[in-house]
Amino acid sequence: MSLDNRAENVLKNLVETYIEEGQPVGSRTLSKLPELGVSSATVRNVMADLEELGLITAPHTSAGRIPTVQGYRLFVDSMIRATEPTKEAVSELTHRFEGESDPEKLIAHASDVLSELTQFAGMVVLPNQSVTRFHQLEFMRLSKTRVLAILVTEDGRVQNRVLSSAEGFSESELVQAANFFNHRYKGNTLQDVRRLLIQDMQTDNDEMHRINQSAMQAATQVISEEDENSQSDVVVSGEQKLLGVPDLCQIQTLQKLFDAFKTKRDLLDLLDRSMKAEGVSVFIGEESGFSALGECSVIASPYAVDGKVIGTLGVIGPTRMDYDSVISVVDITSKLLSQALSSRPS
Repeated sequence: MSLDNRAENVLKNLVETYIEEGQPVGSRTLSKLPELGVSSATVRNVMADLEELGLITAPHTSAGRIPTVQGYRLFVDSMIRATEPTKEAVSELTHRFEGESDPEKLIAHASDVLSELTQFAGMVVLPNQSVTRFHQLEFMRLSKTRVLAILVTEDGRVQNRVLSSAEGFSESELVQAANFFNHRYKGNTLQDVRRLLIQDMQTDNDEMHRINQSAMQAATQVISEEDENSQSDVVVSGEQKLLGVPDLCQIQTLQKLFDAFKTKRDLLDLLDRSMKAEGVSVFIGEESGFSALGECSVIASPYAVDGKVIGTLGVIGPTRMDYDSVISVVDITSKLLSQALSSRPS
């Protein structure tokens, strides 16, 4: 939607005033702003045009107007310019990620940081099997029939499984199986590793014959269990902060929202969409497609390891939020998390 300069200026100042004050904005209030420099009557006429376009609406019979979802969308898309964080802010954020090497703790910490800096709910989606890539598998012999399998993914997560077999494993057989496995499947997603491994087990080739079949079946079990038990999840922090947001104070609104936090299904679907986008995505109110988020906006951005997108992080807050600063916080946090995960010692 294209507006002339005057209409765009009125809408921009109306949205900014409403975000700051939380009250419907009247033509008299806007006409006093030096940025506009026009009469109250002129502002009133422009506001009538904006209302006809569906960009603003009157919540009740007063003369004040508030932005609609479409008004917010136009404002976010063409009227704000995300500010670059100061060097001090970047330094402070960088410090928050220093000294931690565990990837799951880094991801959880990012959720806390988002909530703390925005005073809304912070979210981070853990990597799922469609993007998590295999790095290394090691076997450690515990007894004649029990083996500890250690699975390491490229994002640094480590999973342990104790496997039992009626057939004993020798140390050399386990080393041979692990070496073959790591050489053949490194860099593939866990889903692809599972598929390729099953195919290889079914093919009657000489290379597989040289490997202890039971040890390779044990490797298949590890990958299969990880594939079944480690689906995407959302880490949510600071949801209780939304209880203090006036725009979300209605019991019915809060109940729907907290049900969404509990089930996480809708949040996962929404955040998965932002994984396919470059940079920060903004979902305003009904744009999310979920009734529970009808009074909320979600600001999200993907994060990566060594340039490969593996998850998403973001913030849930009211539609009346300071989009400029929240977008900036989400953007820099995703970059710093990506940097922290990529710079971990291998």
